Amino acid sequence: MNPVELFEISIEAIRTNKLRSVLTALGVIIGVASIILLISISAGLQGFISSQFEKLGANSLFIIPGKLEGSFGGPPRTVNKLTFNLVERLEREKSSAIVDVSPFIEIAVTARYKNESKVTSLDGVKESYFVYSGIKAEKGRVFREGENEVARRVAVVGTTLARDLYKADNPIDKTISISNKSFVVIGVLEPQGNVGGVDIDNLVLIPLNSARKLTGTDQVNSVLVRTTSTDTIPQAKEQVDKILRRTLGEDDYTILSQEQLLSSILQILGVLTAALGGIAAISLVVGGIGISNIMLVSVTERTREIGLRKAVGATNKAILSQFLTESVILSLGGGIVGVFVGYVGSLALSNFLETTVPVWAVLLGLGFSTLVGVVFGTFPAIRASRLEPIEALRHE
Repeated sequence: MNPVELFEISIEAIRTNKLRSVLTALGVIIGVASIILLISISAGLQGFISSQFEKLGANSLFIIPGKLEGSFGGPPRTVNKLTFNLVERLEREKSSAIVDVSPFIEIAVTARYKNESKVTSLDGVKESYFVYSGIKAEKGRVFREGENEVARRVAVVGTTLARDLYKADNPIDKTISISNKSFVVIGVLEPQGNVGGVDIDNLVLIPLNSARKLTGTDQVNSVLVRTTSTDTIPQAKEQVDKILRRTLGEDDYTILSQEQLLSSILQILGVLTAALGGIAAISLVVGGIGISNIMLVSVTERTREIGLRKAVGATNKAILSQFLTESVILSLGGGIVGVFVGYVGSLALSNFLETTVPVWAVLLGLGFSTLVGVVFGTFPAIRASRLEPIEALRHE
């Protein structure tokens, strides 16, 4: 029997029980679709994070409070000891290798305008943040360093916050209340989108010194140090480490280059994706068990057919090949449908998240579904091939 005849016979056998075949492949469809969706979300998120770090430039150092645990990072082991006094010392004592020192304050607040209110992220930054990040105002303008120096109460809001608070009104020159303090909105940022289900357009940016006064804290969440070039990063890192070590212990802070921080974030994301993918793969195993079960039922139902074929000369290999082919077609067909469902789901999610479906994800889904068909179809196929013709013909 040539491959074409084998394929045609297998398709005809599957078509005989269409509903049963569809239900059998359902587990594989769900498993492959889940894997495609998870990979598309992860790939989109990795691409977005990488692009954001690229905007900051490779000549960047990040100072974060506490010591990251392990190779994948983790929560700091100490309280936040990064303060404005330390930042000011860095600025005073910086060498020619360091261009700029930019601390950040980030807290969750409730922003209000008239009768509207919304929980949002408040970021206190310097003017240089807009230069390095490439974030621009779609309406109005961003604040200037002079406004930061005098702690002027001005704010730049994200598009989501602007829409939810001001509705159809133009927010420029209107007030926004944060912690019972009024700020004047001078700009609306360009849309940034969603990252991992987090709406990063739901934020308000105010001058760093204004945030310091508003929060009444001397602590900063992180510090960005810009160097003259990538070549001066080791020199700048050594100097920053020496300055901080005078006041802080080695477990009180971590200094990471852009590449190190990005690598840590992507590693964490990769581990999380692999774990979730493993959970989704359970559906494939369940689908494989379903295929094995149905193929065993099919062998029982077609025992006389197998006996007749063997009586007219069909070999054990031919019978094994037919049932194994049926199993693979069921599983691979489910995989193809699963890829389609996952791709459509990814397109639907792209309205809310950064998603992309890599070619390797499609090949992985199809490869796994084929493997499931082979692994879980082998036992029923062997059982069918070993039936004795005389006993099979006697089967009622």
